Amino acid sequence: MEHKVEIEDYYTPEVFQRLKALADTKDTPFVVIDTESIRNQYDELVTNFPKASIYYAVKANPANEILALLAEKGSSFDIASTYELDKVMAHGVSPDRISFGNTIKKSKDVRYFYEKGVRLFSTDSEADLRNIAKAAPGSKIYVRILTEGAQTADWPLSRKFGCQLDMALDLLIMARDLGLIPYGISFHVGSQQHDIGSWDAAIGKAKIVFERLKKEDGIVLKMINMGGGFPANYLKKTHDLATYAQEINRFLEEDFAEDMPEIILEPGRSLVGNAGILVSEVVLISKKSRTGLNRWIFTDVGKFSGLAETMDESIKYPIYVEKNGELEEAVIAGPTCDSVDIMYENYKYGLPLNLAIGDRMYWISTGAYTTSYSSVEFNGFPPLKSYFV
Repeated sequence: MEHKVEIEDYYTPEVFQRLKALADTKDTPFVVIDTESIRNQYDELVTNFPKASIYYAVKANPANEILALLAEKGSSFDIASTYELDKVMAHGVSPDRISFGNTIKKSKDVRYFYEKGVRLFSTDSEADLRNIAKAAPGSKIYVRILTEGAQTADWPLSRKFGCQLDMALDLLIMARDLGLIPYGISFHVGSQQHDIGSWDAAIGKAKIVFERLKKEDGIVLKMINMGGGFPANYLKKTHDLATYAQEINRFLEEDFAEDMPEIILEPGRSLVGNAGILVSEVVLISKKSRTGLNRWIFTDVGKFSGLAETMDESIKYPIYVEKNGELEEAVIAGPTCDSVDIMYENYKYGLPLNLAIGDRMYWISTGAYTTSYSSVEFNGFPPLKSYFV
């Protein structure tokens, strides 16, 4: 990448000034988040998907400031653990606005959710389903199916979650036989998904399950949970949300027409990603030999302090610096005593030759999956701080 990142490609001058005014008063590293951007992004989702319920994926950023804002907006919440549940319910969110979306859970955790009033559970295996039947009798069940899309998502989510269609059918029939309510199907086409067609294929699979259960077993499913997958603004350009929505709504209309089920969306990255900027400082600039072609730029944030998604260089954040001048490709690495703490080595970023120790680097669109991924005390470094404007 030999071009300089221009801030106006990502933020209006007002938003950037707002973020920078606060950033200038803080010691690095930290993330600064614009709550107004999250509010606007939520409204845009509601406008573009008027028939869908929004269940914010809390794992993307569980900050109380964000939970309070979304709770007040009327959002529902996709929860992965009892800890997230307690956090969200502390904001006065009622249990009918909560889904236990993690397919990997202890039965005592299922019981905890049930006792708190939650009645919507995801599953993708027989053992988990039997656990739910015991610990949360009479609850609504949705089964997660495997989908394609790994090749076109920056952060694929296949293999670990979901099951094949024939198993999904078996599980929904078994749910009924165990006294649970077979409620729907869920899928996730992969995080930061660029190919809108991935939703078409997944909705088509859901349609098969709906039709077969109705025809062969008299089970009428009520809901499709389409997960997340809508992108944030990283280096690789994507369509805007309206384009995604237009196509996805068309796919739903074509497959379900007047039998439209309840639709759930679980945005995380697309809701909070663009709202944040991670600010770091250059700690060291060096070369590995006298004739080394590339500078190594070490900064005070790395894979263990919030930039976990640079693993395999999957997510390429735009990096803005205030220095101008001739650019040269550089390797960018973190501050810890761990050799895997290199963010970008194969994909070379162009950074100004006059970049110096002590200069700041602004990692754009880092509101999601940064603070929540940050380690507690690796090498003694504290967790990544966040500030809100």
